[in-house]
Amino acid sequence: MSGNSAAPLRPLNPEEEALVRSLGRVMYVLPRTIDADMVGEHQLPLTEYTALMNLSEAPGRQMRMSELAGACQLSLSGMTRTVNRLESQGLVERVRSEEDARGWNAVLTDAGFARLEESWPSHLAAVRRRFLDHFEGLDLVQLARAFQRIGTAD
Repeated sequence: MSGNSAAPLRPLNPEEEALVRSLGRVMYVLPRTIDADMVGEHQLPLTEYTALMNLSEAPGRQMRMSELAGACQLSLSGMTRTVNRLESQGLVERVRSEEDARGWNAVLTDAGFARLEESWPSHLAAVRRRFLDHFEGLDLVQLARAFQRIGTAD
């Protein structure tokens, strides 16, 4: 909605204010706590896990660096640093794009896929403990739809 709207602004009621403030805390705390769990159990930061996961789901287990950055919600320079770390561990390789010789693709190696499979149970446990378990009794379909609408809003 535009700031030039003719409709008067309505102040937040206490429930809305509590929701907005708690969402801000969740957006800050959730990735950090899942990351801490992943590093503690597998020495695999959440950004690296997310890159491996996205590559595992891509055709040919490869993606353009810019597409991978978008999928991981990182800047291109942040994604480059992440892929550099993964490449130094033999989990990812970088190859020239077949479609565009100027571009680079990140490719998941067999070792990277094995590392993803090894760390998946810890990631799942962290996501359940830190996030999903707090929604007991709520309509998750309705909640997911609301999140999707927010995520696709202009």
